[in-house]
Amino acid sequence: MSTRTFATAALLITACLAGCKTSFGPQTGLWLYPVPVSPFWQKQMEDKYHIKERYDRVPILGPITSGGAPVALDPPTPDEIVRALPTVQGGLPFLEEIQRNNVRMTVEPIADYIDPPRFYPLIGWAQLHHAHYKCTIFYSEVTRVGWPIPHTLVDEDASEVIYIDHNHFHIVGNVEGGADSNYPAPPQQ
Repeated sequence: MSTRTFATAALLITACLAGCKTSFGPQTGLWLYPVPVSPFWQKQMEDKYHIKERYDRVPILGPITSGGAPVALDPPTPDEIVRALPTVQGGLPFLEEIQRNNVRMTVEPIADYIDPPRFYPLIGWAQLHHAHYKCTIFYSEVTRVGWPIPHTLVDEDASEVIYIDHNHFHIVGNVEGGADSNYPAPPQQ
């Protein structure tokens, strides 16, 4: 073994014993060879970020202006409705496969109301605006069974009902802040 190889091996062993991290990224392993990442885990991480970015946050809007009733933000998107659907159980290829085809959706607003002003610690004085929607999904469910006797079952009139809530805040009072902007006085009603 040459001295250069010995020195490199001794350096890596010392780094491992000292508790230092020897990997240089998510794709490299201990000896700097790529480690394969399953597309399943990659898709799961992308979906987690997608949901956090679009649906898990509560927006904070400006104050409600006088002269009209405030209207809620956009109704649920088809992407949000499909993600809220319960997953299909089963799905073993060539044994049992379940599919949802010809998907149609209707979105009906149920309620749209605003809570009275309240102090929220990280926001200040704000009002919580609620919007509730009833989403009905119509689809045809196709179940293909491959063993022991191959057959196909088709349910043309399958439907699911999902209730989706959208909430956002409206700032109340002095938006720019005053002399004591951390704890402003409650708004006069």
